[in-house]
Amino acid sequence: MSRKRMAREPGSSAVVSPTPVAYSRPELMVIEAARALRNREVVFVGIGLPNLACNLARRLHAPQLELIYESGVFGAAPERQALSIGDPCLVSGAAGVCSLPEIFLYYLQRGNIDVGFLGAAQIDRRGNINSTVIGNYERPAVRLPGSGGASEIAALAKRVLLIGRQSRRSFVDRVDFITSPGHASNGRRVPGGPELAFTDLASYGFNGAGEMRLQTLHPGVAFEDVEAATGWRLERPEILGSTPPPTVEELRLLREELDPHGSYLK
Repeated sequence: MSRKRMAREPGSSAVVSPTPVAYSRPELMVIEAARALRNREVVFVGIGLPNLACNLARRLHAPQLELIYESGVFGAAPERQALSIGDPCLVSGAAGVCSLPEIFLYYLQRGNIDVGFLGAAQIDRRGNINSTVIGNYERPAVRLPGSGGASEIAALAKRVLLIGRQSRRSFVDRVDFITSPGHASNGRRVPGGPELAFTDLASYGFNGAGEMRLQTLHPGVAFEDVEAATGWRLERPEILGSTPPPTVEELRLLREELDPHGSYLK
């Protein structure tokens, strides 16, 4: 990987790579998440950023990635970015369609899901996810969409990947409400619990105690930037890697085929 210095444009999150190709941090977040997916894995995927990452992986290094949506679609191969789990583009060309209960009973609960790919409004240091309320449950400041299938996906998928933009509001010490479980507070790692987390600043793993740990910083991001956007005391690892910048093809697919109108990455 090139060690040439990455430059940041003043007043912008865009980064210029040595090629040079300008890209934004949210774009790199999705690209790095896509790189974590393996060919032939069965992925239970949500709409939005997880969907972008999965479909990017299918077009690059994982052409046999099997995508499952909770609306009852198995083996989806959408030609465009779906707007919801009920979008007809998910059905066109899919391997099969069944009811929502059948997806959960016969695929997820039987242990047939390799990866659960989830986004969230809040993520805490143990990978707990909140997509229910911000603030007190009885009198919340914001009421969110809720769990859907996220709670079962987080508990039953063989490995779980998390994705979301990072700030002190979204990366908190403790979520306001545990919609989907992460690793237990007693230090016990949950089987199939969160394995990796991807943000617009950095990439994370989880240590043996089930706590999130920093793995790589995105080009142009300093440790102090990440520290300021984290709601708990973040430990600095002795060896801290740098996220590889996007390739021209990764950016082309993301911009021209998957999110041409910038619906998710503006």
